[in-house]
Amino acid sequence: MAITIDPDECIGCESCVEICPEVFEMDEDGEKAVVIKPDSTADCVDEAIETCPNEAISR
Repeated sequence: MAITIDPDECIGCESCVEICPEVFEMDEDGEKAVVIKPDSTADCVDEAIETCPNEAISR
């Protein structure tokens, strides 16, 4: 299942980017995180999902 970020819930804390930079990055404005590899199976994705303070990440 594809990894997604709800842009309405993302507060731009960058925790997912710090934990899993191969899957997440900040948007052009640096305000919200975006998924750059939605089909990734990297172990760090689960940690990013658990760490997100607004539960904005899902798969």
